Amino acid sequence: MSAPKEYRDRIYMRKDILLKLVQHGELNQTALLSYCGLNLQKHKSILDEMEGKGLIERREGLRGKRKVTLYSITPKGRDFLKRILEPYEAMFPRGGSG
Repeated sequence: MSAPKEYRDRIYMRKDILLKLVQHGELNQTALLSYCGLNLQKHKSILDEMEGKGLIERREGLRGKRKVTLYSITPKGRDFLKRILEPYEAMFPRGGSG
């Protein structure tokens, strides 16, 4: 019998996205979603929402001759991570029995 698939709340997905952007500075959409274990079709709305709220910013860049979408964290995103998401996870750890 295989282990049950772990469920991750959207709040933790947002935290993972912000942490990866802090770690790497700027990431293309594919790398960002891959590092966070997310799927483009299923989770693109999270990126769009975070961009709409000013937590991350998106710009178009070139990789060779290909156009790529690049994301980076904003000062508002850093503040949100530090003041809201980190204390939230300290209070409600992932995988914790509650």
